[in-house]
Amino acid sequence: DEAIIDEFRKEHQLTLTGVDIPKPVLKFSSSQWPAQITSVFQSKGFEKPTAIQAQGWPMALTGRNVVGIAQTGSGKTLSFILPAILHILGQPPLQRGDGPIALVLAPTRELACQIQEVAQEYGRVMDIRNSCLYGGASKGPQIGELQRTPQIVIATPGRLLDILQMGKTTLRRVTYLVLDEADRMLDMGFEQDLRKILAQIRPDRQLLMWSAT
Repeated sequence: DEAIIDEFRKEHQLTLTGVDIPKPVLKFSSSQWPAQITSVFQSKGFEKPTAIQAQGWPMALTGRNVVGIAQTGSGKTLSFILPAILHILGQPPLQRGDGPIALVLAPTRELACQIQEVAQEYGRVMDIRNSCLYGGASKGPQIGELQRTPQIVIATPGRLLDILQMGKTTLRRVTYLVLDEADRMLDMGFEQDLRKILAQIRPDRQLLMWSAT
């Protein structure tokens, strides 16, 4: 009902730009999640999606590029992890030696590890593996994880480039790409690294950029 949607967008001060923007999902039951995922929501006592999830999920699930801006703590990690899981389930299974289907880039080790926790919790019930790559830790175990063919890789740009240059993974299967805290990555001087990474990803991939500012 248009009035309810307008009210919801006004109440949460959502500013939207774009063509044919999908309606927000105001209840978990009205969204397309598999039962295993909804049972995780229930076990965590989540009653309804946050504003960024309600509006971000249907946008991400259309396969379009999205720029989302929401305060830290507003649930934006789930806004891109759950559509990533659904996206992966719709792709042909990975073969050994394939790189990931979903790639999430983040500016710091801390943020990468936080994203991994969410990917782990919701991926586990759907049998979706992930791997987290960041500097300041030895490469061996990270490369070992990549050999288990994770569908999701969460990485800081510098470490991902190192591992790509070593030939230990490939981005040829990436069709879902997230830049989390995109503005912060640019502020931290990662632009060249990001360009090098993007150059290895097919141009028809879906790109989601998230930011807190």
